[in-house]
Amino acid sequence: MADTQKVTPLRPRRACPECGQPSARETYPFCSKRCKDVDLNRWLNGAYTIPGPTVDDADEQE
Repeated sequence: MADTQKVTPLRPRRACPECGQPSARETYPFCSKRCKDVDLNRWLNGAYTIPGPTVDDADEQE
């Protein structure tokens, strides 16, 4: 039987990007389903955006 003390995790534990608690394997990189859902909600509401060039309404109609 292999020595379990030498087994390294596939992903290192890191701080949850929402609250700073240690991450959980089931919800990586978040610590809980709640923090994972908070992040998803921000994506769906447009809180996270990638900046790009400003587009005028006149340019869109052409």
